[in-house]
Amino acid sequence: MALEVLTRVRRDDAFANLLLPELLETADLDRRDAGFATALTYGTLRLRGRYDAMIAACTDRPLERIDAAVLDVLRLGTHQLMGMRVAQHAAVSTTVDLATTSCGRGAATFVNAVMRRLSERDLDSWMAVLRRDVLDETAALARTQSHPEWIVKALRQALATHGRSGDELEALLAADNVDPEVVLCARPGLIAPEALAKVARKADRAHDVEPRPGRISPLAVVMVGGDPGRIEAIRDSRAGVEDEGSQLVALMAAHAPLEGRDEHWLDLCAGPGGKAALLAARAAQTGARLLANEVSPHRADLVRSALRAIAPDVARVRCGDGRDLGRDEPGAYDRVLVDAPCTGLGSLRRRPEARWRREPGDVTVLAELQRELLASALRAVRRGGVVTYVTCSPHTLETSLVVRDVTRRLEREGLRTEPLHAGDVATRLAPQPPAGADRETLQLWPHLDGTDAMFCALLRRTS
Repeated sequence: MALEVLTRVRRDDAFANLLLPELLETADLDRRDAGFATALTYGTLRLRGRYDAMIAACTDRPLERIDAAVLDVLRLGTHQLMGMRVAQHAAVSTTVDLATTSCGRGAATFVNAVMRRLSERDLDSWMAVLRRDVLDETAALARTQSHPEWIVKALRQALATHGRSGDELEALLAADNVDPEVVLCARPGLIAPEALAKVARKADRAHDVEPRPGRISPLAVVMVGGDPGRIEAIRDSRAGVEDEGSQLVALMAAHAPLEGRDEHWLDLCAGPGGKAALLAARAAQTGARLLANEVSPHRADLVRSALRAIAPDVARVRCGDGRDLGRDEPGAYDRVLVDAPCTGLGSLRRRPEARWRREPGDVTVLAELQRELLASALRAVRRGGVVTYVTCSPHTLETSLVVRDVTRRLEREGLRTEPLHAGDVATRLAPQPPAGADRETLQLWPHLDGTDAMFCALLRRTS
């Protein structure tokens, strides 16, 4: 099953987090085997760069000359040796068996030789080998922590931009290679976090550890194990599965201080709907109304599904281009959330294949779209209203530079804004202050906050 996911990710550009659950459900594996398949698949995809460097050191054949299916088998075997609690002999023999059935006996002989050479060293020894003869720190981190070099450079720059030490870079990269926790969001007014924790505990009878409250979001419930899909509150959208960082920035959009009325809210890029559902639940408590806009019809349907626990008069979904709303409805909204499409470099632990698909040119293209969306939002918000700009990426070109460029450009046109201290707003909301709460814009970090690397800036329109 893991090999099938790797094959389809490589061949068909499939997404592992969508494909694997479908295959697991069809196969009807027991909990233990399903957990093994999940750990094997995601771990292999995340650590592909590290494992390719190890495999390359065990053969005179260039990787590009190894059949793609054979290379996938070797990656799976390497992860069993280096990243899982699988006995050495079992990892080697099952990998050779898999090569025999999927690639043929000739390939199996080659796989056997490589696996035996791999098994001669443990992980620590291999990490030393990968660092050896690599003088450039970026290249060494790219190999050992399994990230493309351009992402390593971008994350180093992001740390510096937000006042963090470069010494944190390896810890940040390592955090991208760890399985994220399953976090639930108790949508306000629909279910309390304490009640959600109780039903989550019932859904996970295999563990003795209670679900715990979140560190960053007051609405979060962190599950130890179990299937969130078994929880009725998840199925009927009174709660959702949502990273704590995502929850916090949505709460910041709902609670940022503004001047005057607070009745009309807009989620400019609402798909797939997690933040929109949280905003709508909060709007229902305050008497506000939410327009959830999404350009993709398929994603707009996902937003409607996420909002099904919300009264129809509180939230409605519009399918359209968010770049048009500032022109079509200038000054119409009190609060606007721009959860802009981005590279997703802040959620690499959740999307294990993403780091190998993204290219530096993607940042430039997306940054222009982000500028257009933020400019539209600042035109759509009224004087005294607040725009919350969010990306799930710490890349400087997608975060602080977008905010700077748009506000300067619009100021020349006569539209002025003032930045609100996002760190202060986050501190008032979060059970524990985020690591970067002392700064004007908020940047969350997986290695410090245990969340995706969400960025959040708050802008109040002044004229």
